[in-house]
Amino acid sequence: MPNRPNILFIMSDDHAAHAISAYGSKVNHTPNIDRLASEGVRLTNTFCTNALCTPSRASILTGQYSHLNNVKTLDDEIDSSLPVQSQKLLGAAGYQTAVVGKWHLGNNEASNPDGFDYWNVLPGQGDYYDPTMFEMGEERRYEGYVTDIITEKSIDWLDSIDRSQPFFLMVHHKAPHSPWLPAERHRELGTEGEFPEPETLMDDYETRSEAVKISSIRIEDTRKANLKFDPPPGISQEEKRRWAYQRYITDYTRTVQAVDDSVGSLLDYLDQHGLAKDTLVVYTSDQGMFLGDHGWHDKRFMYEESLRMPFIARLPAEIPPGSVAGEMLLNIDFAATFCDFAGVEIPSEVQGRSGRALLRGEAPTDWRTSMYYRYWMHMQGHRIVPHYGVRNERYKLIHYYGVEDDDTGLPELQLEPEWELYDLEADPTELNNVYADPDYSDVQAEMLVELNRLQAAAGDEPRH
Repeated sequence: MPNRPNILFIMSDDHAAHAISAYGSKVNHTPNIDRLASEGVRLTNTFCTNALCTPSRASILTGQYSHLNNVKTLDDEIDSSLPVQSQKLLGAAGYQTAVVGKWHLGNNEASNPDGFDYWNVLPGQGDYYDPTMFEMGEERRYEGYVTDIITEKSIDWLDSIDRSQPFFLMVHHKAPHSPWLPAERHRELGTEGEFPEPETLMDDYETRSEAVKISSIRIEDTRKANLKFDPPPGISQEEKRRWAYQRYITDYTRTVQAVDDSVGSLLDYLDQHGLAKDTLVVYTSDQGMFLGDHGWHDKRFMYEESLRMPFIARLPAEIPPGSVAGEMLLNIDFAATFCDFAGVEIPSEVQGRSGRALLRGEAPTDWRTSMYYRYWMHMQGHRIVPHYGVRNERYKLIHYYGVEDDDTGLPELQLEPEWELYDLEADPTELNNVYADPDYSDVQAEMLVELNRLQAAAGDEPRH
């Protein structure tokens, strides 16, 4: 293997780990992503630091928390002139660089992709069918299905480059983001009404904070544009939730299938052109997703299904095939990891660490055992109360720091600060909030100390 492998980074949008069969999915089968896992390493505790598409993408590019790169919400746009971005660091070291697909970091000149040799991206969310894309700033419309088009344009770029120099290609899929429109070939995949229900589908939020109870991501409230049909008349609220779940998961899993096809096409391309052994391939998503878990769709909360990202990597000369790593990798670690593989010095501005050793099964003795999270989008979209928290290997502490008039302009939604604490060993589905339980008083105090430590280390400030 050369000292500097090629890097093929494949990222989907809203693809939960538990919708990948290599992670034990009960709702679908993903043979090509599974192939990648069988030939490489599957990480089981990869987490985002802000479970929202735009902020997570900025953290992946820069290796920085949201408060440092200033992309905290869906409305924020990246400053493309920032020098600390993966493609700029690798490009300066001789890598040929490209991004194809969903950018979702702004739609103006100041936020357009910068530092790439080639870019061809969707505006905003983009369309599933016959999408418009901007190729090096020029508007073009393509006929076909967006996942297939992103794959084809990625392969076209690979065909055009100098084989004597390494490449860094970011393939960013729109799917499986709402409104979950599948490719024609997958329209009949799966049987609606027969998907297994998640254990927590009928969660009643009994022990949860008021902040959780007022959110509007309950699956039965998903808009018709996403579910495509009205619920049957005269059904109960419980029946409506069960119906909405089946509608949602049917289209969601159908949409995932074209992403899996894309992974297969890209892996086949590497094989056919003798590139597989010298290419680091990574598959991930920008964050997790609720798939009816807790009766929800969407993401944003710090609960496991939203917080956890899939992360699978293959590099035959270095990564043991069929291996599994349970150490914590964060989305802020991706940029440092790319730099490490590329032989690029990791800038001091990067807050993450290289996860290269984790991928080969050699976790450093001083590797993190806890992580910091913060969601900043104050009630805009699904009425999610802003919050931050800490997760270690067993416990999770979440602080909903309240809502005031200046957040929403809606006095009736003012909330006092609230806390939640979960024992992930005793309660892996996070149904029982044990904050203020005397049996957990020591744990609660220790987690608060760790939250304060991590928040200060990240350079963030609390809000009370």
